This record gives sequence, C-alpha cells and structure tokens, in this order.
Amino acid sequence: MFQIGKTIVSEEILENDFVCNLNACKGACCVGGEYGAPLEDSETDKLVNIFEEVRPFLRPEGIKAIEEQGAFVEGEDGEWETPLVNNNECAYVIFSDSGVAKCGIEAAYEAGATKWKKPVSCHLYPVRTREYSEFTAVNYHKWEICDPACSLGKELKVPIYKFVKDALIRKFGKAWYRELEEVAEGKPKS
Repeated sequence: MFQIGKTIVSEEILENDFVCNLNACKGACCVGGEYGAPLEDSETDKLVNIFEEVRPFLRPEGIKAIEEQGAFVEGEDGEWETPLVNNNECAYVIFSDSGVAKCGIEAAYEAGATKWKKPVSCHLYPVRTREYSEFTAVNYHKWEICDPACSLGKELKVPIYKFVKDALIRKFGKAWYRELEEVAEGKPKS
C-alpha cells in the first residue's frame, strides 16, 4: 500500500494486468452477484434526473424495476446501489444482439442523450474505492469472472491502473493520476 494525498492505494493495481474481454465474459460483472453497482451520494440525484433521458435505451424489465424500486436503492450495507431486475442483473443493463451485457446509461451517453457516462464504480472496475473519514481506499477487486480480462491484460501488458486511467482521472483528477504514474514508474515489475 502507498499513499497519494488522501488516498491509500493497493500496489495490486500496479502489479496486475487487466483488459476487459467482453467476448469471453459477455459483461458478466453487470449481471452477476447479489448487489447493484455501488453509487456515490452525488450519483443518486443524477440517476433520478437522467432517468427520462436514458429510459429509451433501457429494457422494459429494467424500466419496471426502476419504477418499482427507484432509480437507486439502499443496499444491505447501508450504501447506495443500482436496483436489480429479479435480484440478478443491474436494472440499467442492456444486451447486444450477441448477448453481451452493456450499460444502458453509457449507451445513452454515447448517443448524446445524456451528459453523464455511468456510475464511477462501473467506470473504475476492477478498481473499487471505499470512503473512510480520513482517507479513500483504492483497491483491486478480484472476481473469477474476470479471469479472461486478466489473461488479456497480461498478453497485452496493460496494468490495471492504465486500463482504468480515464476513470481514475474522473474520480481523483489528473494531478493524482500523474503521482500514481510516478509511483508506478519507480516500482520494479514483479
């Protein structure tokens, strides 16, 4: 672990490689698990405010789940998260013709229907952050469904922190990311 400003960062994001391999996993992170995507407090209002903009991009069952549960829900841990369809996939997930799960919010963003890309936790994945009173923890979330992404990252030689560069800059800023790069450049590759 090392510190950058008010963050404590796991060296695993420097030491491990990762590149999403949607052909292999089919976007399983959007449909697997028992919880919705983690949300920051500031993102809850965004989800409410953009619902009509993203609605045309969502599946009927996703729209129904959002209308019944709300644009966001409180998880078992007391934190905010996206609602689920049938306690399974994220309510905002859509599927390509080939069955790959993708984000309906991001589809609306790419079409110019909304200015918000998606929750930062989704953008950061496989990096997870956790806010504490004195600092923010920045960790690598290992999940076996991402084994193909680890293999592809290793083949392409792309460390996690480079794969999620835009998301890390979105979350912490360019100066923070430059410091992260300096730490990475000074660290011998294991």
